[in-house]
Amino acid sequence: MILPLVPLRDVVIFPGVVTPLFVGRDKSINALQKAMSDDKSVMLVAQKDPNKEDPSLKDLYSIGTVSTILQLIKLPDGTYKVLVEGIKRASIISSKNKKEYTESEVDVMENSEMDS
Repeated sequence: MILPLVPLRDVVIFPGVVTPLFVGRDKSINALQKAMSDDKSVMLVAQKDPNKEDPSLKDLYSIGTVSTILQLIKLPDGTYKVLVEGIKRASIISSKNKKEYTESEVDVMENSEMDS
């Protein structure tokens, strides 16, 4: 499954949980807009170092959450408030930096895989 990738600072999204996020980085905003124009699915993964402005794949944890965008609101300062619902945990197989956003190939994990 290929999805837009959004790195998160200081937050982890869990399956079955609805969480509000504030997004300001251009690549992350573009990834959210790409997801909205497709099926509203996005890969959310935590950064290892929250101070890193443009993280590469090695700066991210390998497991994140495939999530659905429930609401996307542009704020007056140019940032976005997004309401996401975690759907399934997934591991990142590879990522591809496009000009506007990062795209990731993910492998959705089944519940039995998570227990081990």
